[in-house]
Amino acid sequence: MSEIANCPNCGALFMKNAFLDVCPACSKAEEEAYQRVYQFLRKRENRAATIPQLEKALGVERSLIYKWVKKGRLHTAHFPNLGYPCDRCGALITQGSVCESCRNEVKADLEQIKREEAFKEEKNKRATYYLTEE
Repeated sequence: MSEIANCPNCGALFMKNAFLDVCPACSKAEEEAYQRVYQFLRKRENRAATIPQLEKALGVERSLIYKWVKKGRLHTAHFPNLGYPCDRCGALITQGSVCESCRNEVKADLEQIKREEAFKEEKNKRATYYLTEE
């Protein structure tokens, strides 16, 4: 479904959809930048280039490179030093939205919460009875 939106780059109105997240003019500029990056990386000596090196050599914004890697346009199998930041800690990753370390931390936190809830539930099941002398 399309909706009218302002371009995050230039502010122009455009019809946003699943394929376009910027206006057509900015999309064209992004595509030209992508072609420059891709042609640069295709050269054997540049395949191990890092994101800061691409930024410096080609003047392409880091966020665009992250976007292309995340969307799968630049494959990390071919270009091993590329990635995008983990949503939680910012470490470079090549798949998913969080790194393995953060995933393990979240999993451990969830297990701890489950243990605490089980303990509280068990504690509530035990009733305490008091005897009174009459």
